[in-house]
Amino acid sequence: MVRELRSLDPAAAAQRLRERAGFDDLAIKNLLAYLDDQAAATGIVPDDRNLVVERFRDEVGDWRVCLHTPFGGRVHAPLAFALEARLRERLGVDARALWTDDGIALHLPEVESPPALDELILDPEEVQALVSAQLPASALFAARFRENAARSLLLPKRRPGQRTPLWQQRMRSAGLLQVAGQYPDFPILAETWREVMSDHFDMPALTGLLRAIRSREIRVVAVDTERASPFASSLLFSYVAEFMYEGDQPLAERRAQALTLDRDLLAELLGSEDLRELLDPDAIAAVELELQGLLAERFPRDVDEAHDLLARLGDLSAEEAVAGLPDAFLEPGANPLESLLRRYARTHVPFVTSDPSKRWGLPAAAIESALARLAARGEVVAGEFRKVAEGREYCHPEVLRTLRRRSLAALRREIESVPPDALARFLPAWHGIGVRAGGVDRLLEVVFQLQGLALPASVIERDVIASRVGNYAPRLLDELVSMGEVVWVGRGPLGASDGRVALYLRGDAPRLVPPPVDPPQSELHDRLRSHLKARGASFYRDIYNACGGGDEEVMLDALWDLVWSGEVTNDTFAPLRLLGPAARRPARKARLPRLIQPRATGRWSLVADLIGAGANATERLHAEAGVLLQRHGVLTREAVVGEGWPGGFASLYPVLRAMEESGRIRRGYFVEGLGGSQFALPGAVDRLRSLRESGGAVIAMAATDPANAYGTVLSWPQSDGRMARAAGAYCVVDDGRLALYLERGGRSLLTNGEVEPAHLQALIAIATNARLNRRIIGSFRQPVHGA
Repeated sequence: MVRELRSLDPAAAAQRLRERAGFDDLAIKNLLAYLDDQAAATGIVPDDRNLVVERFRDEVGDWRVCLHTPFGGRVHAPLAFALEARLRERLGVDARALWTDDGIALHLPEVESPPALDELILDPEEVQALVSAQLPASALFAARFRENAARSLLLPKRRPGQRTPLWQQRMRSAGLLQVAGQYPDFPILAETWREVMSDHFDMPALTGLLRAIRSREIRVVAVDTERASPFASSLLFSYVAEFMYEGDQPLAERRAQALTLDRDLLAELLGSEDLRELLDPDAIAAVELELQGLLAERFPRDVDEAHDLLARLGDLSAEEAVAGLPDAFLEPGANPLESLLRRYARTHVPFVTSDPSKRWGLPAAAIESALARLAARGEVVAGEFRKVAEGREYCHPEVLRTLRRRSLAALRREIESVPPDALARFLPAWHGIGVRAGGVDRLLEVVFQLQGLALPASVIERDVIASRVGNYAPRLLDELVSMGEVVWVGRGPLGASDGRVALYLRGDAPRLVPPPVDPPQSELHDRLRSHLKARGASFYRDIYNACGGGDEEVMLDALWDLVWSGEVTNDTFAPLRLLGPAARRPARKARLPRLIQPRATGRWSLVADLIGAGANATERLHAEAGVLLQRHGVLTREAVVGEGWPGGFASLYPVLRAMEESGRIRRGYFVEGLGGSQFALPGAVDRLRSLRESGGAVIAMAATDPANAYGTVLSWPQSDGRMARAAGAYCVVDDGRLALYLERGGRSLLTNGEVEPAHLQALIAIATNARLNRRIIGSFRQPVHGA
């Protein structure tokens, strides 16, 4: 109907509404004006052939995304569930969706940029799985289960003829659902699934809609607006009512179990609520005025509003009464101490024990005891919140959430994003490329920053460590490994003469070393494992004799299979340096015993014996987030994906968000062109912003170096050749711009823009260090400037 009305002139549209819909003149005027206002706001009015995705920020700065469609609630409801699941899976966003017959409204808290249009267009083949994954944790499913359980007499009444309060029904139903969830074939559970999927959802219509979008029979248009359009305002008007009965939704517990994240343990790992560096004093002052009702727009206008304000604020001094209420509306009242403190916390910013003690003339000990009881029940939060306060403070959880949200919003507004080339300048500086400091202490700093990063063994010392440690000598790493300060673990082979290796500090290894990947299974591998488990660290000759001898090459290859799967390590780094075709020699007969192969040197041991039982999931995620932040300074989704980190960005997101809320890291849109979920250490933000302007430095580094932003966080520039983060390839970066790319082995040299003599000098220096015994400079498409 909307499409037809928009195609008619106003007079014809009015006539159609009058004849076919029975509208009077006032209704016709209102409806046509409503459609005109929508067209003015979004440029297009949604109809059955044109869907509109509207994106805007709300009054507190959170992103809202409204999908305007005319296909009704039975299609919109499952689509909303699927979008919630997709955004949480792909972007790590805790999206909340509301649906009506007119569309879907998504609330995206704490994101700097809204999801792209392709993130909101789902495949018809996967929508069923997404809905099924999201539905059990929804309020809709819990409510339908409660009704079915009541009808089947599984929720008996206390007495016949007496109605059970709704809140008690919810509590009993939630407990029953928690138990029933352990039995998928429970009849009431199955009936709830059938009722929701068949009666409340129209899945065939939804898949048909998605197929029409994919075939472009239906067009989807994205629109960014400054404020909510008329259609969006109607959707948002229903938002509060939708979540009024959210008690039916056992969301926090289910998602915490799904993430295997212990929130209490995470809070312990992050420390106490020390937010004095995070909470903004201006935000605290503004919230205090709002809570106390001292803003002009919040003054009571009549007796009812005065009564509500007094009930909310509690007792008032004479000065406060004059400021906010007429004397006629004041009435004395008395409440128990805990009730007074609960209301006091609800209407004040963080306070210390002496504040209510002085106000009411009560002993500080009594106030402290009552506050401790409230804190134990979670009704107030204890911590350190204001810079001007000393000692422990108390705050209501809702007030603290408001302060956090506004303070974080203020912090994010202060941070202006930098162009991508600033990140390419930042990473080498953050990693200390070219630092002259050397010795064991500097090497430990480098290993700390590289922990868990799988790098080719052929480049980890020559190209990565040597660029960060002045006058680096291999014996330094051997000393740390033999002393037990550093552990290396294999992360997969790269052909016959190389493989990926990750370094760890011994104290951090239990929380960072991942489980073995595809452990080899054969009788020989089992014999090797059994010997190392029984005897501990062993020389290869002892391993060879204890495991039956035979073909030495076969035995050694089996041992290296265990190395690359992450099961076995060595007390020196020498075997990794000595890998290569020269180390693989055919067995020969000899009367005298010959020296073992270089790749068998040192003592071999099981990684599990070095790291012990490891850590639980929460400790591991907390340690992983810390390591990635130390390595990248500014952590983005692209950086995590580029490293191939197990679990991806979504698994780390809850920990990163908790670290931000505790004030330990910052979140914002730091680098242009990257995703909105960017987290950074405070020092890294200042360093990044200081490198916004050009610096003129020319740096040569390995293509696989984590200080190289290209190929992971930033895309490779367009080139005639193929650029990749390959072992043995090198890059020259000039002031954040990729200038040269030398392919592995010096086979070809790719240029990006004008080539300067300084570019070639940097490349020759690193190529000489890599001992590339061939001519690497061929011909250029552009002349060398000044040559």
